[in-house]
Amino acid sequence: MSAAIVTGAARGLGAAIAARLHAEGWSVALADIDLAGATRRAASLGERALAVELDVRVRESWRRAHDAARETLGDVEALVNDAARTAAGSVLELDPDEWDDVLAVNLRGAFLGLQVVGGSMRERGHGRIVNVSSDAAFTGPGAMGAHYAASKAGLLALTRRAAAELAASGVTVNAVAPGALDGETFHELAPDLDAAAAAIPVGRLGREEEVASLVGWLLSDDAGYVTGATFRIDGGATL
Repeated sequence: MSAAIVTGAARGLGAAIAARLHAEGWSVALADIDLAGATRRAASLGERALAVELDVRVRESWRRAHDAARETLGDVEALVNDAARTAAGSVLELDPDEWDDVLAVNLRGAFLGLQVVGGSMRERGHGRIVNVSSDAAFTGPGAMGAHYAASKAGLLALTRRAAAELAASGVTVNAVAPGALDGETFHELAPDLDAAAAAIPVGRLGREEEVASLVGWLLSDDAGYVTGATFRIDGGATL
């Protein structure tokens, strides 16, 4: 099987996605600004796993990461844009610099990945791209700040536009929108996990592996007729 790049793969959901794809037979480039963390994760996976340093905000960093993945693992046939800066805060009190950086990581980062990696896929006539959004894109109240929610909502519009543009070239672009997941990121933000779980219709937090499984399917041949779609995986939280 060909290679996949997963951003934000040093920890959390990105690491879970990278592990799932590797288990399914993909060669995986674990891309993260935290190269040491990505290196540890790649080492735990073994062969067909490569750690690459990536600052998603910088086009040249994308080019270097893509070149490294292609040279070591082969043609990159899949991209998962998971890298994100999670942040809370009142919309009336957000620092404009923090707003800019959250949008730069969460939205500009995926945009640059679409240009660099998606452009290469278009030239070859095949590829799969999955953007990781959030249930925050659909809700008013929530633990995340307005800048985070805006970036994740923008990612859905970017997904649809890119899907429409790339479909004729054999490249699909889809999004997943996870809800509260039982992982380190949500644990850092939610003071009362039991209350958070009780507010979800299925009565529990999600598992990172469940989201990783959905991403794996979207990257597979079985999902070749799916593009421009957003899959909410939130236990019914946004019903």
